[in-house]
Amino acid sequence: MKEVLYSTITGFLVGLLFAKLKLPVPAPPTLAGVMGVVGLFLGYVLAVRLGWMR
Repeated sequence: MKEVLYSTITGFLVGLLFAKLKLPVPAPPTLAGVMGVVGLFLGYVLAVRLGWMR
């Protein structure tokens, strides 16, 4: 659980840095885009657990 918390905090801080430097965010800027990334991750996890990835 620490990894999730640290990743969230790190992502938040990097997001602040990108905003400060006026750089585009290297992630989908909409909820639909973010959920697409989440779906991709969950699909990968499922494939690994089903043994499709060796």
